[in-house]
Amino acid sequence: MPGSPAPLSDTDLIERVRELQPLIRSQAVHAEQQRRVTGEVVEALTGAGIHRMNVPRHYGGYQTSLRTQIDVLSEISAACGSAGFMALIQAGCAFIAALFPDEAQDEIFTVPDVRISGTLVPSSKAVPVDDGYVVNGKSPFATGCQSADWHLLTALAGTGEGPPEMLWLAIPMADLKVLDDWNVSGLAGSGSNTVVAQDVHVPTRRVLPVGPLLAGGYPSQRNSTDPFYGMPVLLLFCAWTAANALGLGRAALTEFRERIHQRGITYTFYERQHEAPVTHLQFAEAAMKVSSAELLAADFVGLIESRVADGAPYTTEERARIRAQCGYLTRLCKEAADLIGSASGASALNREVPVQRIVRDLTALNVHSFVNPAANLELYGRVLSGLDARTPFL
Repeated sequence: MPGSPAPLSDTDLIERVRELQPLIRSQAVHAEQQRRVTGEVVEALTGAGIHRMNVPRHYGGYQTSLRTQIDVLSEISAACGSAGFMALIQAGCAFIAALFPDEAQDEIFTVPDVRISGTLVPSSKAVPVDDGYVVNGKSPFATGCQSADWHLLTALAGTGEGPPEMLWLAIPMADLKVLDDWNVSGLAGSGSNTVVAQDVHVPTRRVLPVGPLLAGGYPSQRNSTDPFYGMPVLLLFCAWTAANALGLGRAALTEFRERIHQRGITYTFYERQHEAPVTHLQFAEAAMKVSSAELLAADFVGLIESRVADGAPYTTEERARIRAQCGYLTRLCKEAADLIGSASGASALNREVPVQRIVRDLTALNVHSFVNPAANLELYGRVLSGLDARTPFL
């Protein structure tokens, strides 16, 4: 696996990704065709240090600020939504791995550029045994699993009394089977296949209970006092996913800016689309939607980073607001892309034209549970109305 020296600054890491954008963009169509990010792009992202952003410094990681992570992930996503989504899941799963018992981390982070996939769909079963669990089942939506070294699989374990316990289990990818079942219309190149566990033994040291984690407790002794790993896991995944939407929204604007100077509007007297008043209105409205999304992102990033700095607890309303902001900005980016897609003409339906892929990727992103606008707004509205959130996923 290629090495990635520590960046001189956060700006340096962002610049590394920008230098990769032509490569990532050139491979986007191929990624859709093979339904996974190409090996060339995977290795380039690894070499740039993307997977180190949440790896503990103890293992050679960067512990990159959230603001920079958002910028990095949005730059990748602007070049290819699928590559950006894979990157955010693998970088995010490294954060989760850093919460596992220290003995498990010593196994996982043997190299700082380790690639980790994961799922939060507890469709597998974990049966307790004397020294851990035996896991069986299928786990869909395992983004990036085909290029991963480890997988964080969620499973339900019977407790003997009460509801089953949800667990995250760290499993080498070599112990899992990957099904060839990722065939979708949006984020089609993300490689979010189903992984299958068949009588896989997972020792206790590689188990992370999800319930205590969502409440702020995790077994790592080494990282327990580090404010960086005190950031709420679920809110981070919402923020990282929102970065995917931001990159796609910005890419839609960039593509539109280029296209309107290259084509006219069929069956009108406008030989150049950029001269038409309707284009001015469409472009301005789409730009305002993306700008509004950027302001929402800046607000929740500022709140999360302020909590890292001062250590103050989050209120329930703040947590619900962050989820709502992530969902709302994702909707705004979709609305901007839809507007641009409808204004781009029939020629933009060609699979070689990025606009149609951006529209499809944002459509897929808007139904993802991390940033689903309707679900997140409903949750925030409940809390604003003085009702219980009725979910631990805050």
